[in-house]
Amino acid sequence: MSEFITVARPYAKAAFDFAVEQQGLDRWQQMLTFAAQVSRDDQVADLLSSALAPEHLASTFLAICGEQLDENGQNLVKVMAENGRLIVLPDVLEQFIQLRSAQESTIEVDVTSATPLNDNQMAKIAAAMEKRLSRKVKLNCKIDKSVMAGIIIRAGDMVIDGSVRGRLDRLTEVLQS
Repeated sequence: MSEFITVARPYAKAAFDFAVEQQGLDRWQQMLTFAAQVSRDDQVADLLSSALAPEHLASTFLAICGEQLDENGQNLVKVMAENGRLIVLPDVLEQFIQLRSAQESTIEVDVTSATPLNDNQMAKIAAAMEKRLSRKVKLNCKIDKSVMAGIIIRAGDMVIDGSVRGRLDRLTEVLQS
């Protein structure tokens, strides 16, 4: 996993720098998202790990992608195919998103709750997280009935577990020790 990230980083950085230069961050993120989804397909993943010639692999991959990739996106796929790196496209996308978030000073925060949050609750959570992280926050809200009540907030490697389930688990640990 970490070796894939290391391999993906220069491709993501090159794509990101080019996208910034061309003022096409949204377009590049869309292209990389599509290409990453294609590479995750089971049949395509088998193809990517096969011993096909890089030119044949690139042309097959580009045929699958169709017109979803512009000329520059196609060039990235060709270069990655020549170097046997198409398998790391999902990691390239992830690194690209991280570079974009760093540039835009935003961070994605996952909020898991037992019931849907209203606009006021989401605004309070976003404001508190922006203050704590000193960055703009984009909330990704999910519903999980196993939370019971309360919320779980994840931002990068930080986790704030304010759920009843989490409190019960911590109480169990204390009682067992």
